[in-house]
Amino acid sequence: MKILLISPQFGIKRKILSKFINYNSLAIEIVAALTPDNHEVVMINENNRNIDFEDEYDLVGISCLTCNAIRGYRIADKFREKGITVVLGGYHPSALPIEAKEHADSVVIGEAEGSWPQLLNDFENKKIKPFYKSNEGVDPKLIPFAKRVEKNISTITQIQATRGCPVGCEFCAISKIEGQNFRARPIKNVIDEIKSINNKNLFFVDASLTIDPNYTKALFKEMKELNIKFDCFGNINILAKDEELLRLASEAGCNKWFIGFESFSQKTINSMNKKTNKIEEYNVAIDKIKNHGMMITGLFMYGFDSDTPQVFDNTLQVLYDLRIDTASFSVVTPYPGTRLFNKLDKENRILTKDWSQYNEGSVVYKPKNMSREELLNGIKKASMEYYSFSSSFKRCLKNKNSSIAHFGNNIIENFFISRRFYKDLFNY
Repeated sequence: MKILLISPQFGIKRKILSKFINYNSLAIEIVAALTPDNHEVVMINENNRNIDFEDEYDLVGISCLTCNAIRGYRIADKFREKGITVVLGGYHPSALPIEAKEHADSVVIGEAEGSWPQLLNDFENKKIKPFYKSNEGVDPKLIPFAKRVEKNISTITQIQATRGCPVGCEFCAISKIEGQNFRARPIKNVIDEIKSINNKNLFFVDASLTIDPNYTKALFKEMKELNIKFDCFGNINILAKDEELLRLASEAGCNKWFIGFESFSQKTINSMNKKTNKIEEYNVAIDKIKNHGMMITGLFMYGFDSDTPQVFDNTLQVLYDLRIDTASFSVVTPYPGTRLFNKLDKENRILTKDWSQYNEGSVVYKPKNMSREELLNGIKKASMEYYSFSSSFKRCLKNKNSSIAHFGNNIIENFFISRRFYKDLFNY
């Protein structure tokens, strides 16, 4: 068979990011790896390459997040009009499989490793089922090396060492695909996959590489001689305490930690069930990471029920005093399938189910202690102030003790990428 696998375009608000960092979809690369070699597989990341709907395919698979689900549905409808069988999968179809089925012949719910091979066999025997779902989390030993796009224009290649997150934050959609049962791939498998990648810049998409510090330390020890650079996610509770992990991360080539600080209010942190975060540990973790020569991007969200219009100025004041390199500004977004969505939907506070607006730059629900306009205008103003030329310059100078490479990255990210990205995201 000739099979087309698609990652739909994110839309104009997110497309600017792909001009700087062209991530290929790890989801469709893994599905491609699960496909027997006797089939021809074509992969298209629509952010980088247009779809030719006149090409002939036997089967089309589309992997969607929430923000590009509507685009995914439109693509699916076009191929189905031509009589081509379409399969939908990914975070959004897994959260809303009945909705997704309206646009597909079949929906894969959750991880693909336990479903895709069976689906292909059923399709060849003309017995394809409407839904496929693995009852348990996939054995991490069975996660294949991703089949990378041959003409890879990405500056960074995505890889995954672990799946599942036991923390259970109410806003997080990871559990809809990976579940809360933490599973780690054999370290040899991860190392061998890294060696097979023709790129020295990697991004670990794991929910956090601090969930099992012993596993991560063993992984970092094996990565030390690979001469790579990588970014990854981590949690405050471990990063503030485990000096050995930080030392090994630096020796392994860690360039940057992405950390979900989310808020500077412990009340807000507690309300979202983020058990890993204690406000008093923020500065401790930051100082330790910086002292080991690594960079930090802090992830912050605005619009929780305990937030008031003062949250923007209050957060900025604290941010200016921190030694982090960049900060992410996101509107709280209740993704379908999360406890946050269910809660707000039950309270009739969901304002739209136009999934293209679920991009972390639009307000899709009714905030509790401020108006929708106050939330949007506040985050616009905060992001532009934080990424103003004067603030960015001071922040880069504050981190001047970093390596020359890190200083250069700071200049590029603060003055060019982040400022432009948030201007587009918030229509500023």
